[in-house]
Amino acid sequence: MIASLRGVVLTKDLESLVLEVGGVGHEIHVTSSTASRLPAPGGEALLHIISSYAMYGGGETMYGFLTLPEKAMFCAFRDEIPGTGAKKALEFLDKASKSLPDFRRAVIDRDEKLLCGVFGFTKKTATKIIDALKGKIDEVRVAGDARFAATADLPSTGSWGQALNALEALGYKGSDARAAIQALAELHGGKDIPTEQLVRQALKRL
Repeated sequence: MIASLRGVVLTKDLESLVLEVGGVGHEIHVTSSTASRLPAPGGEALLHIISSYAMYGGGETMYGFLTLPEKAMFCAFRDEIPGTGAKKALEFLDKASKSLPDFRRAVIDRDEKLLCGVFGFTKKTATKIIDALKGKIDEVRVAGDARFAATADLPSTGSWGQALNALEALGYKGSDARAAIQALAELHGGKDIPTEQLVRQALKRL
């Protein structure tokens, strides 16, 4: 079983890459977050690998990860959440990769609002993830600092709530709008700021 591959990136897009190792090109599926951190074609990369085999004699599909915690999180999605295959697990990881420290904390704290508002999961899926991963990812150590405040700490009324509603009315995705508002809340310490000013500042971040 292949655990890792080091080679030259031949081609890549937001969903996969071809990594040449010893003269052989391997197609590897990745998250868009991983793709954005890979070197341009011609550069060298090391990927941790999970192989998946289709039923009834299907071929091998490889999934690649830049870090072991990302690989561990993918395995948790695939193995612990009912009805989740490798492809769906990669989609979940792509959303969680927005901030793995915050995702892990949200699961441990059962913060459904953060999973929905920041990571873009539906409420039904957020509940499913929390129930399935309870106690399963506590030991997964992810690098980096938390980027988003817990939803209980976020201002959601007054000008803050109005600014969030205004951004969504302008057509921005709820998760992106909330992330911008969260960043401003941390910047201003949650102080009362006029709605118009919040919207203008948020638009610069979107």
